[in-house]
Amino acid sequence: MKFTEVQLETHRLKELKSFYTETLGLPLIFENKRSFMVRVGSSKLKFSRAEEGEPVYHFACNIPENQLAEAKVWISSRCELIQKDGKDEYRFESWNADAIYFYDPAGNILELIARHNLKNSTSAPFSAESFLAISEVGYAVEDVRLFSRHIKDELGGKLYDGDERTFAAIGDEEGLVIVVPVGRVWFPTDQPAESFPVVIM
Repeated sequence: MKFTEVQLETHRLKELKSFYTETLGLPLIFENKRSFMVRVGSSKLKFSRAEEGEPVYHFACNIPENQLAEAKVWISSRCELIQKDGKDEYRFESWNADAIYFYDPAGNILELIARHNLKNSTSAPFSAESFLAISEVGYAVEDVRLFSRHIKDELGGKLYDGDERTFAAIGDEEGLVIVVPVGRVWFPTDQPAESFPVVIM
């Protein structure tokens, strides 16, 4: 399952445009007074001005599977990595993956994940072009099982991991919808998951 476009909302549109285009160096596709869109590898990421509230999301981008160390150095020179229990990189054995996390200026939790089952290693230096695609988008819902069934029906995805009660990852390594109950904290932070508008294409 591949995400061609992800649409989110924000209360800090100007700051996010600067962060994604200048700090991270992602190509700007378009902008107007109410929104902007950047390219994230084969995906597009759009932020629109929130009508109310202060939306916070979690999403992940795939990077070359051999470049976590380079990604860590590259991101660390631009913003602070999220630490938990004295660590700032995380191994997911059952997914055969390693990841780092950081915040954008709106408090969104970004993850760069190296999935070692994907044969996408490279010898090119790590850069904004190493953001290969958006590969995870988090959803906070009241009923994980019910929403998971809906996502599987609508997108044709299968359960990749989880019990469908407190966690469900639906899709595959190129695109996962991460479904959690409202109030569950987003790893590796103390940020409770909240429900905000999301569009995935």
